[in-house]
Amino acid sequence: MDIVKNAEKNAEEIYGDNEAPRNTEDEVTKSIERYTAAIPSSAFLGVAVGAMALSLLFQLGGRGKWGNFVAQWVPTWLIVGVYNKLVKLEGHDRVDRGYPAPR
Repeated sequence: MDIVKNAEKNAEEIYGDNEAPRNTEDEVTKSIERYTAAIPSSAFLGVAVGAMALSLLFQLGGRGKWGNFVAQWVPTWLIVGVYNKLVKLEGHDRVDRGYPAPR
């Protein structure tokens, strides 16, 4: 709770009498995050590892261009997995679950 109090104090120092901006999301973002939050973060890692394996199979099978194409999916899925994890830990649902909103 000290972190929240320090954040509130810092916001008051920075913004003075003006209200600090709120971290709110629109309904489209909330609905997308609601569906993706149901997917475990390890699933995104699994898809990335699967893409690596599929890319290797294409490369070994002599279809190098397809292998390169599939290999480019790996960082995308890893980034989506990191985003999913961040939303679960620090996203809008943190405020929606009853934690105090920053002032």
